[in-house]
Amino acid sequence: MNRVEHSEVLDYVTYAEQRETIRGAALRAKSVRRVLVGEHFTFLFENHETVLYQIQEMMRIEHIVKEDDIQHELDTYNELIHAAGTLGCTLLVGIDDEALRDEKLQQWMGLNDHIYAKLPDGRLARPTWDPRQVGDTRLSSVQYLSFALGPVAPVAIGIEMAGIEAETELSKAQGEALQADLGSD
Repeated sequence: MNRVEHSEVLDYVTYAEQRETIRGAALRAKSVRRVLVGEHFTFLFENHETVLYQIQEMMRIEHIVKEDDIQHELDTYNELIHAAGTLGCTLLVGIDDEALRDEKLQQWMGLNDHIYAKLPDGRLARPTWDPRQVGDTRLSSVQYLSFALGPVAPVAIGIEMAGIEAETELSKAQGEALQADLGSD
């Protein structure tokens, strides 16, 4: 999958003028790549379009205009885009109650070791992640993961950890979107 290039990024004023059109397309791309697993886990699989949208939104919100700051956004978000055969995703742990969230994020240390993408033949592909995302005493509520899958999209995403046994089978549309992303260069 191609990384987002600087030449694709609109200045925040131009983006604001075109935002509704761009936003609609990006939200459609995001919705088919959103996988809910269990009660608290949302996997947002990223592709070129979703990453470009994230960059544009950050530039709009933060009024980013300096070249170094734009490059920083490109470098940061492009980490979610991988070569063909690998999918990147953002894992969001969603618990509204702050005290419960803190408790669970402490309990769920090591969660990333228990996440999987199930392939059509039943094999489980485990993700890799940046160890900087994991604290000493608690998990971050936002994790960036990548799954090296080869040429075949997963059929399910799941977690098998004490207290969290959850798996979501992908819809046909989700499978097709991820399959297209796997083959993108």
